[in-house]
Amino acid sequence: MKEREAQLAKSSRVSLEGLAEQIKQAGMKDLNLILKGDVQGSVEVLADSLEKMSTEKVRVRVLRAGVGAITESDVLLASASNAVIIGFNVRPDRKATEIAERENVEIRLHSIIYELQDEITKAMYGLLEPVFKENYAGRAEVLNVFKITKVGQIAGCRVTDGLIRRDQQVRLLREGNELWRGRIGSLKRFKDDVSEVRQGVECGIDLAGYKDIRVGDVIESFTTETLAAELGQNSAAARKAEKAARDKEAAATAETSVNA
Repeated sequence: MKEREAQLAKSSRVSLEGLAEQIKQAGMKDLNLILKGDVQGSVEVLADSLEKMSTEKVRVRVLRAGVGAITESDVLLASASNAVIIGFNVRPDRKATEIAERENVEIRLHSIIYELQDEITKAMYGLLEPVFKENYAGRAEVLNVFKITKVGQIAGCRVTDGLIRRDQQVRLLREGNELWRGRIGSLKRFKDDVSEVRQGVECGIDLAGYKDIRVGDVIESFTTETLAAELGQNSAAARKAEKAARDKEAAATAETSVNA
């Protein structure tokens, strides 16, 4: 059992590309980093700038910031804390590289600050759930239902609004309730396959995978697009704005007291 748990833990080490999937499973909202650089002053400034990238949805945490090559100790800490190691103008020593490969700890090497910041921003977006927007396309009313051997049910429909496209997603509605959603198996005008049917035109629709179609049902088509996720307000900027608001309120109160 312990061996199995150790294997699972090792296989779940974080990578910048795999963060989104891990977030869905673990609910993590922190991006943990181990930062190593070549100059103390640069490391301190870089650590501060990275943590200031934190937002109301994702927090960047620099668990360790130090000078020198990436060592075995850094890798072990990253393994224990599910962190990514950032090397700025430094590289891992041989032992650290071996352990990182064994523990599936990711080491990212950089020499340009803005490229590192861009990569961290992408990793932060990876922590967010994707946002989907559904775009209505059209609807068709089922006028007849035909049973075709080896095919199943074909809905004889009239498009009452918009258009129905062969490549769109559809849902089947009955008395306003969604009973099924999926893809169109086939879309026909008479015996001909067509790519789309517009308002006012009759057609035959095969709902792939669904065989309980009834007269009066409505088939609604739609498309889905993925919207850019938003990280939310920058935490440092939010704190600065709150402080400015408090200072302004305090100054107004003091002025009112003086005038009184």
